[in-house]
Amino acid sequence: MTEKTALTPKTHTNPPAKFSHGVRKGNILQVAGQVGFLPAEEGKPPTPAGPALREQTLQTLANVKAILEEGGASWDDVMMIRVYLTDTAHFAEFNELYNAYFGEQALTAPPAARTTVYVGLPAGLLVEIDALAVLG
Repeated sequence: MTEKTALTPKTHTNPPAKFSHGVRKGNILQVAGQVGFLPAEEGKPPTPAGPALREQTLQTLANVKAILEEGGASWDDVMMIRVYLTDTAHFAEFNELYNAYFGEQALTAPPAARTTVYVGLPAGLLVEIDALAVLG
Protein backbone atom coordinates (compact mmCIF):
# COMPACT_ATOMS: atom_id res chain seq x y z
CA MET A 1 0.00 0.00 0.00
CA THR A 2 1.28 3.46 -0.88
CA GLU A 3 1.88 5.84 2.01
CA LYS A 4 0.36 9.28 2.20
CA THR A 5 3.00 12.03 2.54
CA ALA A 6 2.34 15.55 3.82
CA LEU A 7 4.05 18.36 1.92
CA THR A 8 5.14 21.64 3.54
CA PRO A 9 7.74 23.60 1.56
CA LYS A 10 10.20 25.69 3.59
CA THR A 11 8.50 28.79 2.15
CA HIS A 12 5.32 27.91 4.08
CA THR A 13 4.43 28.11 7.76
CA ASN A 14 2.80 25.14 9.44
CA PRO A 15 -0.95 25.17 8.75
CA PRO A 16 -3.06 26.86 11.43
CA ALA A 17 -5.23 23.74 11.86
CA LYS A 18 -4.95 19.96 11.35
CA PHE A 19 -4.40 19.88 7.58
CA SER A 20 -1.49 19.66 5.18
CA HIS A 21 -0.52 22.24 2.55
CA GLY A 22 -0.25 19.32 0.16
CA VAL A 23 -0.57 15.55 0.26
CA ARG A 24 0.88 12.98 -2.11
CA LYS A 25 -0.15 9.34 -2.28
CA GLY A 26 1.28 7.33 -5.14
CA ASN A 27 0.97 9.44 -8.26
CA ILE A 28 -1.80 11.69 -6.87
CA LEU A 29 -0.91 15.06 -5.37
CA GLN A 30 -3.52 17.37 -3.86
CA VAL A 31 -2.53 20.94 -3.06
CA ALA A 32 -4.70 22.50 -0.34
CA GLY A 33 -6.17 25.94 -0.90
CA GLN A 34 -3.34 28.47 -0.96
CA VAL A 35 -3.57 32.22 -0.51
CA GLY A 36 -1.18 35.04 -1.34
CA PHE A 37 0.98 34.97 1.77
CA LEU A 38 4.62 35.93 1.29
CA PRO A 39 7.25 33.26 2.06
CA ALA A 40 7.38 32.44 5.77
CA GLU A 41 9.76 34.35 8.04
CA GLU A 42 10.64 32.92 11.44
CA GLY A 43 8.71 34.67 14.22
CA LYS A 44 6.48 36.68 11.87
CA PRO A 45 2.80 36.04 11.19
CA PRO A 46 1.73 35.24 7.60
CA THR A 47 1.59 38.44 5.54
CA PRO A 48 -0.36 38.98 2.29
CA ALA A 49 1.77 39.87 -0.75
CA GLY A 50 -0.16 43.11 -1.09
CA PRO A 51 -3.61 44.58 -1.02
CA ALA A 52 -4.19 44.21 -4.79
CA LEU A 53 -5.46 41.18 -6.69
CA ARG A 54 -2.34 41.13 -8.91
CA GLU A 55 0.19 40.69 -6.08
CA GLN A 56 -1.98 38.18 -4.25
CA THR A 57 -2.69 36.13 -7.38
CA LEU A 58 0.95 35.88 -8.41
CA GLN A 59 2.02 34.95 -4.87
CA THR A 60 -0.80 32.40 -4.59
CA LEU A 61 0.30 30.73 -7.83
CA ALA A 62 3.91 30.73 -6.56
CA ASN A 63 2.73 29.07 -3.33
CA VAL A 64 0.82 26.37 -5.23
CA LYS A 65 3.86 25.80 -7.47
CA ALA A 66 6.14 25.40 -4.41
CA ILE A 67 3.94 22.59 -3.08
CA LEU A 68 3.76 20.91 -6.49
CA GLU A 69 7.56 20.98 -6.70
CA GLU A 70 7.89 19.70 -3.11
CA GLY A 71 5.83 16.69 -4.21
CA GLY A 72 7.80 16.12 -7.42
CA ALA A 73 5.18 17.64 -9.73
CA SER A 74 4.91 20.61 -12.09
CA TRP A 75 2.08 22.57 -13.65
CA ASP A 76 2.10 20.03 -16.52
CA ASP A 77 0.93 17.38 -14.04
CA VAL A 78 -2.03 19.45 -12.83
CA MET A 79 -5.40 18.11 -13.92
CA MET A 80 -7.70 20.50 -12.03
CA ILE A 81 -7.37 23.98 -10.55
CA ARG A 82 -10.03 25.49 -8.33
CA VAL A 83 -10.05 29.25 -7.87
CA TYR A 84 -11.91 31.04 -5.10
CA LEU A 85 -12.42 34.79 -5.55
CA THR A 86 -14.06 37.14 -3.05
CA ASP A 87 -15.56 39.49 -5.66
CA THR A 88 -17.18 38.79 -9.03
CA ALA A 89 -15.72 42.10 -10.24
CA HIS A 90 -12.25 40.49 -10.07
CA PHE A 91 -13.03 37.76 -12.62
CA ALA A 92 -11.75 39.55 -15.76
CA GLU A 93 -8.58 40.83 -14.07
CA PHE A 94 -7.91 37.41 -12.57
CA ASN A 95 -8.25 35.76 -16.01
CA GLU A 96 -5.74 38.23 -17.49
CA LEU A 97 -3.23 37.47 -14.71
CA TYR A 98 -3.88 33.71 -14.97
CA ASN A 99 -3.45 33.66 -18.76
CA ALA A 100 -0.24 35.71 -18.57
CA TYR A 101 1.18 33.50 -15.80
CA PHE A 102 0.51 30.26 -17.64
CA GLY A 103 1.73 31.80 -20.90
CA GLU A 104 5.09 32.27 -19.14
CA GLN A 105 5.20 28.73 -17.73
CA ALA A 106 5.96 27.11 -21.10
CA LEU A 107 3.56 24.23 -20.51
CA THR A 108 4.23 21.12 -22.57
CA ALA A 109 0.83 19.60 -21.78
CA PRO A 110 -2.66 21.03 -22.29
CA PRO A 111 -3.73 23.44 -19.52
CA ALA A 112 -5.60 22.07 -16.51
CA ALA A 113 -9.36 22.17 -16.15
CA ARG A 114 -10.50 25.04 -13.92
CA THR A 115 -13.46 26.03 -11.78
CA THR A 116 -13.94 29.50 -10.32
CA VAL A 117 -16.30 30.21 -7.44
CA TYR A 118 -16.96 33.19 -5.18
CA VAL A 119 -16.46 32.88 -1.43
CA GLY A 120 -15.67 34.77 1.73
CA LEU A 121 -12.01 34.68 2.78
CA PRO A 122 -10.29 36.11 5.86
CA ALA A 123 -10.01 39.91 5.88
CA GLY A 124 -7.61 41.27 3.29
CA LEU A 125 -7.38 38.08 1.22
CA LEU A 126 -8.85 38.19 -2.30
CA VAL A 127 -8.00 34.83 -3.89
CA GLU A 128 -7.39 31.19 -2.93
CA ILE A 129 -6.29 28.42 -5.31
CA ASP A 130 -6.03 24.64 -4.94
CA ALA A 131 -4.82 22.06 -7.43
CA LEU A 132 -4.98 18.33 -8.14
CA ALA A 133 -2.01 16.75 -9.94
CA VAL A 134 -1.47 13.27 -11.32
CA LEU A 135 2.18 12.35 -11.86
CA GLY A 136 3.54 9.99 -14.48
